Amino acid sequence: MQYQLNARKRSKLKHIAQNPFLYAMAVPGLLFFLVFSYFPIYGIMIAFKDYNFAKGITGSDWVGFRNFDYFFTSDDFWVILRNTLTLNMLFIVFTTAAAVLIALMFNEIRNKYFKRISQSFIFLPYFMSWIVVGMIVQSLFGGEEPMINTWLQSMGLEPVNWMFESKLWPYILTVIRVWQGAGYLSIIFLAAITGISEDLYEAARIDGASKIQIVLRITLPLLVPTIMIMTLLAVGKIFNGDFAMIYAIIGDNSLLYPTTDVIDTFVFRSMRQLHDFGMSSAVGLFQSVMGLIFVITANWVTRRVSKESALF
Repeated sequence: MQYQLNARKRSKLKHIAQNPFLYAMAVPGLLFFLVFSYFPIYGIMIAFKDYNFAKGITGSDWVGFRNFDYFFTSDDFWVILRNTLTLNMLFIVFTTAAAVLIALMFNEIRNKYFKRISQSFIFLPYFMSWIVVGMIVQSLFGGEEPMINTWLQSMGLEPVNWMFESKLWPYILTVIRVWQGAGYLSIIFLAAITGISEDLYEAARIDGASKIQIVLRITLPLLVPTIMIMTLLAVGKIFNGDFAMIYAIIGDNSLLYPTTDVIDTFVFRSMRQLHDFGMSSAVGLFQSVMGLIFVITANWVTRRVSKESALF
């Protein structure tokens, strides 16, 4: 047994020696995860301590689960949890569907110059700051005379007081997220489509299949593993509200909180008022644990349906 282990070690070292540049390319990625994902695990202790800057993490007093009380016993807990899950589910479903549709359309474009220009334009929103997006949204829906209302009135429709109608904002935020993220996600699906063997398409054309039939019978079924993997990765963050997006667009408009206030914005406002780092760390730990549970559960369900589409 020991001999086999030593042989494996020698084999791995030999492989590294033969491919030094290949392994060197992995070093930045490994350092990134070590610095930003593994080293900070040490700070989880803050969630169970009455953190004091002067005493530090190890010197602060243990308080058990007291830091979790403020969030879980809050009157708004269930509203905030519902908003976080609802918005994230809307984002995942509609962004994925739009990205797949965009990828399928790009795959049908034969003019390479038009294809590149179109991809650049549809990919551009992903690089826009949420602050800029928030300013655009405010110009469209905010102020005394929102631009959207001007368009509605020009078509003979009644204006809407957008900043007072909280029930409309989950749909508005979903449209904004699709506009911002679908182009980026479509690149991944387009790459998966280009990896599909051309022989399958050629055989379908010989059999007289139409383009719609080719998409439905070949492209989409072979895209399912990629769609499932991207969905599973997104599910891992389903308890994390997109703070940058929500706060840049909604800000401190309390009239919209009933449908837009998520865990991250709630914690941010609480931190401004209470300066309680233990409470914010406790909420962060809750989000991470629940995200892990969701990923494992979703992956288990996926394995029962299709082993090829599961992450592990």
